[in-house]
Amino acid sequence: MPAKGKHRRPKSQRVTRAAAVASAGGAALALPLIGATGAHAATADTAAKTYTVKAGDTLSKIAKAQDVDGGWKKLYQANKDVVGSDSGLIKPGMKLTLDGAAAKSATTTATQASTTTADYVKPVDGTSGTPYHQSGSMWSSGYHTGTDFVVPTGTSIKAVGAGTVVSAGLDGAYGNEVVIQHADGRYSQYAHMSSVGVSSGQTVTAGQQIGLSGATGNVTGPHLHFEIRTSPSYGSDIDPLAYLREHGVNV
Repeated sequence: MPAKGKHRRPKSQRVTRAAAVASAGGAALALPLIGATGAHAATADTAAKTYTVKAGDTLSKIAKAQDVDGGWKKLYQANKDVVGSDSGLIKPGMKLTLDGAAAKSATTTATQASTTTADYVKPVDGTSGTPYHQSGSMWSSGYHTGTDFVVPTGTSIKAVGAGTVVSAGLDGAYGNEVVIQHADGRYSQYAHMSSVGVSSGQTVTAGQQIGLSGATGNVTGPHLHFEIRTSPSYGSDIDPLAYLREHGVNV
């Protein structure tokens, strides 16, 4: 009699292209299995979590569309080597990683959607003039702390985003000005206004008129001097156009 024992399947038969599965009626159904190569490819694609920048994209838009936890700042930090030092300058074709920026839960997204106001807007309809950080002795800091928009007196000036007015009125060389604190902790400033239409402590929405442009204070002609600051005090300025771009504004 042949020796009893378990028979070993040849190694070549261990991985099959189909598996037999018994149906309710007892018949066997052949179902294809995912091969090793296909499984690896699917895993790699899932793990990559990348996004290819398209024309008109901003980090803010991408973060919102992809539900990035931590917003555009988290997205920028994860891709600083690709984007460079200016977070407002992303180019079509760039591949951004979404790793480390987990998607928000449906509850969090829904809650934020119900409390978030309108997107940021441009402060005034006009072309930009003197740029941020232009050097010159006419400025006490040695450089231009904001960006100028060339507009005639009486042009409507709008709050770039929702927030609370922390000061409004005459302020030395700035003339009539308004400073607004936003939800992200930044402050927007609008200077040389001919008239102010809001008061300190008032809440405003994005796009709301807060006054009219003019030539009050230390100026050579009518325009809007626009700043973004990390605090309400002079000298805490950051690039205002880069800030607006990060919030989806085309400037």
